[in-house]
Amino acid sequence: MAEIAAAYPELPTFRGVPGWEFTPIDKLDLDAYSVAPGGTAPSSFGLDESPPEGALVMPLAQAVEEHPELVEPHLGSVVPADTTFTARNAAQWTDGVFVHVPRGVTVEAPIVVSTAHQQAGTALHWRLLIVLEEGAQASVWHETSSAEDGLVNGVVELVVGQNARLRFVDLQDLEESTWVFGTQRATVGRDGSLDWITLGFGSANGKVFQETQLAGPGAHGTVTGAYAARGRQHLDFDTLQEHAAPDTTSDLAFRGILAGRSSAVWRGMIKVDPGAQRTDAFQESRNLLLSKRAHADAIPGLEILANDVRCTHAAAIAQIDREQLFYLRSHGLPEPAAQRLVIEGFLQALVERFEEGPVREAVGAALERRLATVLGAG
Repeated sequence: MAEIAAAYPELPTFRGVPGWEFTPIDKLDLDAYSVAPGGTAPSSFGLDESPPEGALVMPLAQAVEEHPELVEPHLGSVVPADTTFTARNAAQWTDGVFVHVPRGVTVEAPIVVSTAHQQAGTALHWRLLIVLEEGAQASVWHETSSAEDGLVNGVVELVVGQNARLRFVDLQDLEESTWVFGTQRATVGRDGSLDWITLGFGSANGKVFQETQLAGPGAHGTVTGAYAARGRQHLDFDTLQEHAAPDTTSDLAFRGILAGRSSAVWRGMIKVDPGAQRTDAFQESRNLLLSKRAHADAIPGLEILANDVRCTHAAAIAQIDREQLFYLRSHGLPEPAAQRLVIEGFLQALVERFEEGPVREAVGAALERRLATVLGAG
């Protein structure tokens, strides 16, 4: 095992590497998990999973063999193999999906894909590569599920071409005894648009990096995140909005609810590169603690290397407002119902970022299901 471990970068040490100050992984032995293939599972989104018209959707390994001209320019170029997690993924991935939408093609129906960790006690390394060529439009919905006591290590690469439009919905619904690690990065070309929705419900511990690079002038990125933890779960999101070109905009909002002795970290950075003038960027993180033992850290950050920008951030961590509960109870609601109404109102502000239609309905339904689980055994 020592020879295998030596081939990869070392694990980041708790408090010893920036970004890992709040997520201890000293008890993690990556080499103790044998690598096993995963599979697919029915999606909980309730959408039609028929093959989409106009797009290429296939296993990544098959795409590497049959369409190297489409895959090779992008695979591994958006997410480099420069950490122990991404290096192991690059060398050991067994499962993956490739989605390609040709230039000028609009795919009307959502493209639904899933990743399933199926063997308890093993490691699943999976990848998702989505490429939209110039002027293409599509929605991709992805869900990850798992067996118990395992490790899931994923890499997501999103390539949004010039004037292309991608909506990406990603639901992490692992078993609550599973480690999760993820490195997800998008590049958005000139006048392109990315609407990225991430839902973090499962896992016991781990960390997910979520980065958006606005690489071309006029590019826009919207990132919406929601998480709900209970028991002793620990969720860690590390986000980056990188403005690498002028006249780019970004808008990020994360909201989380935490019950029991669970904890969460959101660490967000807005980075404005030299020359990225007229950047307009916003980020916020708001957390609602459902118990006195739950804990959250929200750490916004700015790195601005241009002088004509507008960048703002906000963060809040609070218990349920007792005055709101008192008001609702004074109108006849029992405390559990009043509490749930306050929580639903907190999450509704996030759901309202989406227009009326399938996305709002599906995200709202997923949050409702998770809320019932959290409140049932918080």
